[in-house]
Amino acid sequence: MLLVQCRRSPSPKSMEIYQIKVFLEVARHLSFTDAADVLNLTQPAVSAKIKSLESELGTSVFSRVGRKVELTEVGRFLLEEAPKLIQVENQLLQGIEEIKQGKVGNLKIGCTGAIAEGWLPNILFNYRQKYPEIQTQCVVFESVEALYRAMTDRQVDVGFSDVSSDGSDIHATCIDGIHYSAFVASTHPLAKQSWLSIQDLKQSAWVVLPEGSPSRLVLESRLSELGLSLAAFPRLETVDTVSLMRTYITQGSYVGFASEFDFKLDCQSKNVTAISLQEFALAGNIYLLTSKQLESSNETNLKTQKAIHLNPVQKFVALIQQTKPMNSASGVRLRSPNFLLRDSNPRKPETLTLSIGVQNRTIPAITAGLIMQRLGLLEHFLPKDGRYSNTQYQIRWPDFATGAPIIEGLHSGKLDIGILGDYPLLLSAIQAEKTDAQKTRLVSFVSSNPDGSCNAMIVPNESNLESIEDLRGRVLAVPFHSSAHGMVMRSLQAANLLSDVQLTSLEHPKPSKKFEFPTDLADSYAHFAPFHDVACREGNFRYLCNQRLENLPVFYGVVVRAALADAYPEVVIGYLKALTAAQQWYDKTPAALKLVSQWTRVDPAIVSQTLSTSYHNQPGRFFSETTVRPDWLNLHIQQLTQIPGNECLKAINLNQWVQSDFIQQMHQH
Repeated sequence: MLLVQCRRSPSPKSMEIYQIKVFLEVARHLSFTDAADVLNLTQPAVSAKIKSLESELGTSVFSRVGRKVELTEVGRFLLEEAPKLIQVENQLLQGIEEIKQGKVGNLKIGCTGAIAEGWLPNILFNYRQKYPEIQTQCVVFESVEALYRAMTDRQVDVGFSDVSSDGSDIHATCIDGIHYSAFVASTHPLAKQSWLSIQDLKQSAWVVLPEGSPSRLVLESRLSELGLSLAAFPRLETVDTVSLMRTYITQGSYVGFASEFDFKLDCQSKNVTAISLQEFALAGNIYLLTSKQLESSNETNLKTQKAIHLNPVQKFVALIQQTKPMNSASGVRLRSPNFLLRDSNPRKPETLTLSIGVQNRTIPAITAGLIMQRLGLLEHFLPKDGRYSNTQYQIRWPDFATGAPIIEGLHSGKLDIGILGDYPLLLSAIQAEKTDAQKTRLVSFVSSNPDGSCNAMIVPNESNLESIEDLRGRVLAVPFHSSAHGMVMRSLQAANLLSDVQLTSLEHPKPSKKFEFPTDLADSYAHFAPFHDVACREGNFRYLCNQRLENLPVFYGVVVRAALADAYPEVVIGYLKALTAAQQWYDKTPAALKLVSQWTRVDPAIVSQTLSTSYHNQPGRFFSETTVRPDWLNLHIQQLTQIPGNECLKAINLNQWVQSDFIQQMHQH
């Protein structure tokens, strides 16, 4: 009979927390010497601690091969799990300190006035309902600086602000949005206006809150971006409270600038009316302010939800996470002014001039030019820190009727950025015999029309032409080097009519003037959206039936000079942020169609059928997007290079020309 005796292996002795801390430093650096420097110990002292730890564990945590240090299997396990012990120690010490300070069961919240009045009450009520044993106190600060100072000095436990800071001790997390508007009495002549520009209101009587108040900081920061200041407002009053501002608005016919929360009840009672400002079309941010020292342990507790006792601050943050998901900024928002970014010894500013060729009446391209201009978005998103901290921007927006002069401007260096449709977009890429300064890069799409229905051929109503075959021996007018020109060549080539139809240039007047098709220039006309739509809607023209023999996708894109992309990549990223913000505003704003119609003098119905928006049931031909489609570019190149005169497009190297990494970097910022 075989008798087997089983002996238990000796259990490891208890480890010291400090031994674990020493181990973690050695494991992170894989160097006893580097760990000693970080811990402010001697190298022999570090070796002694590791030797003691290995003795207590009964196994090695490091293997040493010559001077090289590697983790053993036990060491790797310890590196993964040991940080949890350190976190528990921090939590225990934090809890003990809070007990000593009498903080258990109490929560002191600091915030600015607008947030205290219009945003925080519901959250505070829900918190008290869930945790009635915790006493809460809300402290309202008149200035953002005072709030941040109170957070730094631990006078309050948690804070809320609509202005962020680069303070090293405070962690600011975006949790919600806040809108800023102009406010007038409901009897004011401007009360009927739904949207206005600050430029329209400069001569009005204004009333604002004092320096340092959140809304004043936001206003001054935005004005500075636009090259303005409050000194440009000849009739300006500064008051100490929202109550005084209300009196000036309702009794003195003043225009006030404030957040949506300042006059929430006044607007509901219809005593005061909010007017949306083009320069504040995007929402700002509401930030949750917490101590960075507590942030790491808070995140661990809130994610794991183990049996670790949450303190009042952690419970409060957990409740906010349930109702206002962290970092869930709904789309693009205004960047916050930073009250700590004040340079006491400013250097001489540097000037960077940007010339952007746009087509402001070409509806598929309006988010890349017109809307950016009207809302002042590019000025807001251009970089202003680091190497750009002393940069002053001069932005020029030359407006063109078609893409041909934009191509010329890019190649001559007169334009830095151009917005072009598919055919002129490809023409801008032709780089044979061009210097580096003349080369371009395609960095983004602006909009796309997957079925290619945006270009069209039309004829006068009295014409006897009915189909594309009837164009044989006729004259067709089209803007040369336009998207419509590309469509005409492809369609005539497909119908074997390219040599039988005479093409003549359809010239545009200045973009500021209304375009009208001449009736005696040609037998038929071709154009891109929305110009053929306008001509047919006005009743003088009709569409040529069976005109499209190809269904290539149509698109508009952003082309930048390679020299700009290489020297100032952050500027290109800033432009793309502004583009995304313009697309979001157009898609999500109910008044966008009306405003775009006013700006372009194009009927709202044509605007909506051209470029889709969420507030119109019928989708438009074009959809806003930024993703570049190399496969679509290839389709155009393949068909166009079969047409005489376009063989040069074969030289386009899409791998070099398309630079989609700018869009990727934009999303990472």
